[in-house]
Amino acid sequence: MLNRQHIDPGLYRDAMSRYAGHVQLVTTAMGELRRGVTITAACSVSDNPASVLICLSNTNPKNDIFFRSGVFVLNTLGAHHQAVADAFSGRTALTNDDRFASAHFDTLVTGAPVLFDALAAFDCRVTDIKEMPTHNVVFGEVAAVRFSEKHPALIYMNRDYHAL
Repeated sequence: MLNRQHIDPGLYRDAMSRYAGHVQLVTTAMGELRRGVTITAACSVSDNPASVLICLSNTNPKNDIFFRSGVFVLNTLGAHHQAVADAFSGRTALTNDDRFASAHFDTLVTGAPVLFDALAAFDCRVTDIKEMPTHNVVFGEVAAVRFSEKHPALIYMNRDYHAL
């Protein structure tokens, strides 16, 4: 039997703030509805088939579109995208339309919004969703990729952005 120790959520968040993560913008669309969220909880799962995973809060009702649309794009942000990261992070009071107007978006295969100059964009179809207490882990098989010129990456650590 596992011996589980309860860790205070605030203490856990403080420790995780020291964990450097690449800043990503995850986007989706369903009909005319679009949503985008800045995240650091994303990673590669496999190269055959090409797949990634993202972690999204399941306590925010606006994220429900990610769990219903069946598609998402994982847009990898560069240091020059800090304003875009802020726009989609909730740090600003921008409306959803203003957030999407803050950058150039197009589409690839699935119809989900792709940041035009993302360092890398992974256009995905949802293959599985695992419910956790506060977040859902969303797995996606990559239907298309696009990448831009090499630029410094946007990293989040110690509750602030950094370029790498």
